[in-house]
This record gives sequence, structure tokens and C-alpha cells, in this order.
Amino acid sequence: MTRVDDDTWRFEVTERLITPGRFLFGGCGLASGLVALEEASERPTVWASAHYLSYAPLGAEVTVKTDLAVVGGHVTQARATTWCEGREVLTVNAALGTGELTAPTPWATMAQVPPPEDCPPRIMPKRFDNSIFNHVETRIALGRSFADIDGTPGSPISALWARVPGHFDPSAATLAIFGDYVSGGSTQPLGKSTMGRSLDNTIRIAKLEPTEWVLCEIHMHALSGGFGQGTALLWSRSGTLLATASQSIAARLWDPED
Repeated sequence: MTRVDDDTWRFEVTERLITPGRFLFGGCGLASGLVALEEASERPTVWASAHYLSYAPLGAEVTVKTDLAVVGGHVTQARATTWCEGREVLTVNAALGTGELTAPTPWATMAQVPPPEDCPPRIMPKRFDNSIFNHVETRIALGRSFADIDGTPGSPISALWARVPGHFDPSAATLAIFGDYVSGGSTQPLGKSTMGRSLDNTIRIAKLEPTEWVLCEIHMHALSGGFGQGTALLWSRSGTLLATASQSIAARLWDPED
């Protein structure tokens, strides 16, 4: 992203940022708003939620505008709006800041799963080529591979180890991208390959610490009338809760011809 002025950033939608449908990946949209808001406010993300209105296609130039609506002693309440080709693509509302009160441990427990080197790589179908999925490495910690999805219903809980090779310091933006793996989580309980388009993505930051691998522990809650919902707990390799993520998803089955 390039900063244009005090409240404006721009970036190009490249292959590294797109879905198999060749438009901006939802988690990357939220991440771009967080990068701009953290720079503008000079404060770290506490919470942020993106509401998706439209699509930014491959090759498009995207503009991100920030508005620091309320700047308090400890918290900034702000928004970022993202535009492409004269259309508003998404709006990010966020709180950014720091405080003093901290509990000694998280009030959640990381799933007992093998370390990433003992988990099989997640082999993606050809339809996912030339997208963000070529640039994020994932390993199956809990759940079934695409090849094992055979129509048999399964558990609503699954987990993936994920990393961007060479990145050891996850930011709120990086975690927002990993949190978007919730969008495909319905495949596991349904036992059928689904695609999900984000209606909203929310990220809540707990604690950032260096870690090469992040465990995305996905819990799907419901799927009804074509819309799904779920959450993810994002853990460091050492078991620190980094963040929680949630989504509402417009879901459908993949067409075998796609």
C-alpha cells in the first residue's frame, strides 16, 4: 500500500490478493483498512469489522480513505472506506488503542493438535490456482482434506496451521487474512465442497507475539437459507491466543464444472 496523503492510501489488486473468483479476498480487504487505520491513528487494532458492498477485480486500483471519528486518551474510534472504479467496495469500522489491565492467561484453551510439521499439507483443487491460496501455506491440523470430502457430514470444528513463508511477526492485518478461512468452513460439517463470499469479517486482537505458524481453529455455528456463520480462534504455535475472528457468509455448493 502507498500512502497518498494524511488520510488516503492506494494499492493494486494483484494475484496475491484475490479469490479464485478473481476479485479482492475479503480478509485482504479488511487487512488493507487496518494497515491504513493503524498508520493514521498511530495505535494498534483492538477490534475491527468489515462490511462488504461490492467487488474489486484483479488489476484494479483501490483507494482507502480513513476517518478518525473520535480520538480519546486511550482509544480511537475510526472508519476506513475502500473505493474502486467509483464504487464503495467495503467499509471498516474499528477501535484502536491500548490499556493496562491484562489477565495472566487466555480464558480459552487451544485445541490439542499435532505441530505443523506433523500435519499434512492442504492440497487445494485446481480451481484455487492463481489466487491468494498459492501464497499462503496451510496444513490440516483437524478435519478432512478436499479429497476426503465425500458427502458424509462431519464435525463443525476444524483447524488449519497457516503461514505466509518468511513472516514471523503477525500483525492485525495478517490475522484478518487468516480469519477469513472461516468462509470455507461449512465444507467440513456438510461433507460437500462449498464456497463462501464474506458479507462481513470481524477481527478482535488479543495479543500479538512472534510466530511463524498460526493455528486457525474454526467453529461453524449454522447454515440456513444460504447464509452461514462461524468463528475462529487464532493461536500462536506456543499456545498464545492472538485473536478471534467471525464471519457471516453467503454460501453455496461448488459447481463440479467450475
